[in-house]
Amino acid sequence: MAAILEGKVWRYGDNIDTDVIIPARYLNSFDPKDLAAHCMEDIDETFSKNVENGDIIVGGKNFGCGSSREHAPVAIKASGVPVVIAASFARIFYRNGINIGLPLLEIGDDVEKIKAGHKLKVDTATGVIENLTTGDTFKAQAMPDFVEEIAKAGGLINYIKNR
Repeated sequence: MAAILEGKVWRYGDNIDTDVIIPARYLNSFDPKDLAAHCMEDIDETFSKNVENGDIIVGGKNFGCGSSREHAPVAIKASGVPVVIAASFARIFYRNGINIGLPLLEIGDDVEKIKAGHKLKVDTATGVIENLTTGDTFKAQAMPDFVEEIAKAGGLINYIKNR
């Protein structure tokens, strides 16, 4: 099932690690709302206060590097961000994103054409990303059908329960 998403861009650079996404001092909580309240605060203290439901995070190369904890993609998703786009993702972060139902799309160097505040339209089923601010169109690899179904179910556990 296709997901068409539109939102404002929060732009971050290369090597955004999981300790920046959710600082280790908050890992004593598994409550998604608590995690969301501190998401990105060490790199962008305005994020958790100003992110709106549907906004999109765009990162550079190796987004989500660092530890293997699922807290990082949980914090992003709980912030209301429905998709993350980056030049590339750390593999464990990518897998954790799938596990919790957070779509992640890689577009390589084209990510440099997307700036903070731009508005994007994203089709996770086809991988087409339209920059509604500039008119540019980018093509990420589409999410495989089973990954799309996991995202639609809200994560791997819900997907398995529903089967």
